[in-house]
Amino acid sequence: MEQILKLNHVKKYYGDKSGLITKAVNGISFEIEPQEFVAIMGSSGSGKTTLLNCMATIDTVTSGQILIGEKDITTLKESEIADFRRKELGFIFQDFNLLDTLTIEENIALSLIINHENPEKIEDLVKELAIKLGIESILNKFPYEVSGGQKQRCACARALINQPKIILADEPTGALDSKSARMLLETMALMNQELNSTILMVTHDAFSASFCKRVMFLKDGKIFSEIYKGEKSRKEFFHEILDVLTLLGGDVDLVK
Repeated sequence: MEQILKLNHVKKYYGDKSGLITKAVNGISFEIEPQEFVAIMGSSGSGKTTLLNCMATIDTVTSGQILIGEKDITTLKESEIADFRRKELGFIFQDFNLLDTLTIEENIALSLIINHENPEKIEDLVKELAIKLGIESILNKFPYEVSGGQKQRCACARALINQPKIILADEPTGALDSKSARMLLETMALMNQELNSTILMVTHDAFSASFCKRVMFLKDGKIFSEIYKGEKSRKEFFHEILDVLTLLGGDVDLVK
């Protein structure tokens, strides 16, 4: 099966004026196949956010390759990056980044509008996603008029609308209470299982990671361990994640 994402010996080093080198990402390689739901965990300073930024084309690598589909994004020119990000990547942010001056429908459709897609196609795609995510009744409302859960599903629809190769989520439950976090994670699981989305999520939280099919643990810029859910229940997988985090140490959230 062709991989959606492939990293080959990716390194990201930072230097300061004193000549000290920080190896934020130190030779990481892995692949993600279509329809996987993968979490990356690790304490602060482990390299997970830097790694995500490199995959999101927000930061550049020191060396190595990052392939999304068949395209090596480390070779993209500055003029190509925004277009690639808009067309090939989906994002779920911690604060959702919805625009209060746009309706829910317009927030979802924004990237398609920027891409000058056919208006009828845009309307059909938005309605189709809204029905699947249960927000078709609020499309004409503004973000400040809907609940937190509805905002979350709007953000998920926006991430899906371009049919991106992969959706990147950076600590998506970090600012949410337990009920809202569960709602978002259940929506992301639905996106993965029923809408065939490929998702890569960075998280501190073992509860969030237990919704995934695979969890990679980073330490000192390298992959420390990797576990698969397989046929385990989410509760069993949660406890397996906790066991690895205990070995890993650091400031990770053991319980949400």
